[in-house]
Amino acid sequence: MNRRFLTGARVFTGESMLDGAGVLIEDGMILDIADSPGAAETVRLAADALLTPGFIDLQVNGGGGVQFNDTPDEATIRAIVAAHRRSGTTGLLPTFITDHPDKMRAAVEAASACAATRGSGVLGLHLEGPYISLEKRGVHSAEFVRRPAAADIAALCAAAARFPAGGLLVSLAPEIVEDASIARLAAAGIVVAGAHSLADFDRTIAALGAGMRGFTHLFNAMPPIAGRAPGIAGAALADPDSWCGIIADGIHVHPAVLRLALRAKPGKLFLVTDAMAPFGTSLDGFTLYGRPIRRRDGRLTTPDGTLAGADLSLPQAVRNCRDLLGLGLDEALRMASLYPAQFLGRADRLGRIAPGFAADLTLLGPALEVRGTWVDGEWQSAG
Repeated sequence: MNRRFLTGARVFTGESMLDGAGVLIEDGMILDIADSPGAAETVRLAADALLTPGFIDLQVNGGGGVQFNDTPDEATIRAIVAAHRRSGTTGLLPTFITDHPDKMRAAVEAASACAATRGSGVLGLHLEGPYISLEKRGVHSAEFVRRPAAADIAALCAAAARFPAGGLLVSLAPEIVEDASIARLAAAGIVVAGAHSLADFDRTIAALGAGMRGFTHLFNAMPPIAGRAPGIAGAALADPDSWCGIIADGIHVHPAVLRLALRAKPGKLFLVTDAMAPFGTSLDGFTLYGRPIRRRDGRLTTPDGTLAGADLSLPQAVRNCRDLLGLGLDEALRMASLYPAQFLGRADRLGRIAPGFAADLTLLGPALEVRGTWVDGEWQSAG
């Protein structure tokens, strides 16, 4: 029987916690939240479990021992998706950072093919660079950092047509991309985010007005906020409508600063892992652009100590929001599901447990450990 009734666990719909309710799913969609199964197969869940909207991660560089930039093909994406699904992620954007244009084109090909495959867990593609600040590039290769030419903007707009709506996220430095280009990208359906930038406050506000929608890993690869120079991070906090991804590992951003951001932008922050190849493995390091990256004490760093992505899972980020930042569990869960869906403009299908939404669900235990997921209505144990 294709119609199944998931019952027994507590249910978080994305808006409220429900006891004694079940979720009716069929053909990869949620049909209803109900008290009884009707003509459906009953799937009884543990009473101590919590059923939530599936986790969504919009910044995933690698996992399962592979790095997307190393081999930007469909097999690599599938390996990354598999590693993150075991940690509760039902939808993600494989993230390709600054690199050779040929590899960037291969990333578009691979991600668009996966996004077109039902049940793949791939929501599109995140291009982080190469149109970023050379001074704020972090671990991105200086060799490939550049300003976009007219042909680059045209290529991005053409690539957007290969993805579902909101399926192409481009992170760029607004000081090196003109407003007309940002407006053109946004008009093509691309989600534009500010990142790796030295932009001042006024330039950032102008870019937001041109169509930039949010910010990638807020506070990281940006100048600190100063009293007379709020910069790009200050603009992000001051603007009420823009979205911000955050790495809530307690390392990339101090918890006190994250609390300030939460107060400044309630309901506008979402969690990302910025995960690299070691995610989901016991690897103690990997290579990036041929350089060694060490994994130690919850950090991924170059030999000189520069952070190179994060050693973080979304369940741990949710726990950190609850335990380090004092957030209620419901809001922390929204930051891992509903808010990233809203940022992409896809909250009509993702991020909630409600009739007409995708049956992308995460099952958690009492310690917020992942017990399994449904993607497109298909169950997979985390074990």
